[in-house]
Amino acid sequence: MRSRNSNRLIVGISGASGIIYGINTLIQSREAGLETHLVVTKAAHMTRAHETNFSANELRALADSSYSVDNVGATIASGSFSTEGMIIAPCSIRTLAAISLGLNDNLLTRAADVTLKERRPLILLVRETPLTLAHLRAMTLVTEMGGIIMPPMPAFYLRPETIDAMVHSTVAHALELFNIEIPNRVRWTGLHSQAVREYKQT
Repeated sequence: MRSRNSNRLIVGISGASGIIYGINTLIQSREAGLETHLVVTKAAHMTRAHETNFSANELRALADSSYSVDNVGATIASGSFSTEGMIIAPCSIRTLAAISLGLNDNLLTRAADVTLKERRPLILLVRETPLTLAHLRAMTLVTEMGGIIMPPMPAFYLRPETIDAMVHSTVAHALELFNIEIPNRVRWTGLHSQAVREYKQT
């Protein structure tokens, strides 16, 4: 299913709520045989401390390589570093806005800019609600540049029984946008017969 020449994936984690999406991305990527390159913003480390029991070192250990967000000279800041693409999970509005304007003010936004200019997939799991016009315009700009805006919407039709199941399903969907096959992914198989009968009766 993979169509590119590299098995590297850049994983960015910014300061929005939902750091579990980034953690799950690293775990599923490893299971899929990907080499992950991680960059975490300072605000994301605050979220990590609030939302999880992971230490900074435990988070970094989930990746093959990790970089300081201030290290704009890191390998992932260059287009010559071949990758499958980049995912930012979760993606804060601040990070979205910086990417939409081409502001390479840290390694996360620089790596995203490089991903776009090299015409590689960039997937942003934007976490915010409600959305202002500024947010929507930033999403439009990134989409026009080739990025994919993928708010992490739970697939309730799959009847997930746990939060982990909902997160896993969303991340698996995102990774498959890189042409990465995710084993045992639960998929939509159509309405159950009972649901069809109830629909026809309405």
